[in-house]
Amino acid sequence: MELESEVLQNAFVRLEPFSKTHKEELRAACAADPATWNDLYPYSMLGAGFDFHWARIGQEIAEGKTMGFAAVVGGVCRGMSAYIGIDGMNHVVEIGATYYEPSVRGGPVNPSAKRLLLGHAFDCGATRVQFRVDAINARSRAAVLKLGAVQEGILRQDRVTWTGRVRDTVHFSILADEWPAVRDRLDDRLAAFLI
Repeated sequence: MELESEVLQNAFVRLEPFSKTHKEELRAACAADPATWNDLYPYSMLGAGFDFHWARIGQEIAEGKTMGFAAVVGGVCRGMSAYIGIDGMNHVVEIGATYYEPSVRGGPVNPSAKRLLLGHAFDCGATRVQFRVDAINARSRAAVLKLGAVQEGILRQDRVTWTGRVRDTVHFSILADEWPAVRDRLDDRLAAFLI
């Protein structure tokens, strides 16, 4: 698996590799929903937390551990997603660090972004793409299942969040041999937004 960092685009979203030009628009997008950061994420991208994690993500990108993307909708960065835990030797990657401001949730942006990221990962040789979601995050769990991922299990008391809450983490995956059927269902779902 040799993932390439490149612009990925379809009719609904443009995923641009993170650059300094995205920083302030992403900061504004993250600030649009403080409750989500307080309740559902293991870290906060509000206030000083934004600068800390922007720098952390940049370091992980430089080290080849992460490949971050700005989700650009209507010419403005409205959120983010990333390849994390890139394991080229085993052909495995996780899609995570996903956040969208409330104005673009519930429509075509997330399934479009996931279609692009999944397609790119499998085209680059992935045999497994995985997702990890906080067990209390019902919206994200439902979204991952709706993509066509298989829930594999729940790791109990897996991670301490920035608020001190100990979370359980739900694991999902899509395998390369499952991808064609998942892709076709996603394409049909996205086509309905164009009608």
